[in-house]
Amino acid sequence: MRIQRCVKSIASVLLLTSAVVLIGCSDSEVGDVSLGVFTTKDIKIDALQDPVVTGVTCHISSIEADLDLSDPSDSSIACRQTGPINAAMIAAIDKSDSGEVIFKKSKSVFFKNMKLRRIYDADSQTLIYLSYSTKETSGSYKHSISTVPLWETEAFITVPVQN
Repeated sequence: MRIQRCVKSIASVLLLTSAVVLIGCSDSEVGDVSLGVFTTKDIKIDALQDPVVTGVTCHISSIEADLDLSDPSDSSIACRQTGPINAAMIAAIDKSDSGEVIFKKSKSVFFKNMKLRRIYDADSQTLIYLSYSTKETSGSYKHSISTVPLWETEAFITVPVQN
């Protein structure tokens, strides 16, 4: 009876441990670069398709520290048009000055997140993608920006020339 309880306890711990390990895995990860033999830090690269403007893909690189309670806040982003973008997609997005969060990833057990926000610049007809950390590090909130112009897409609005 005591052995059965011990086996059940061990099985529970193993199940919980594998669940915690799997939480760190990402189905959007397309790259993993080790920073060396004597470090537990890696550069992870995620490919994220905009959930509304599906013709845009963003690649975000960030550092993950396997044995630390918090990952570094630095990140880099590059977004490009990878498919059609139409007027219906642009009509469906949040056009406020702060835009909307389209992706969020935990970077710490202490409430630090990396977020990806889409903002629409109507004057230049450009989508702005901002990657940022929600926790101040060394006196700064780390962030990175990329833009996708709508020029030559189905969503681009041609303004008639006034005579």
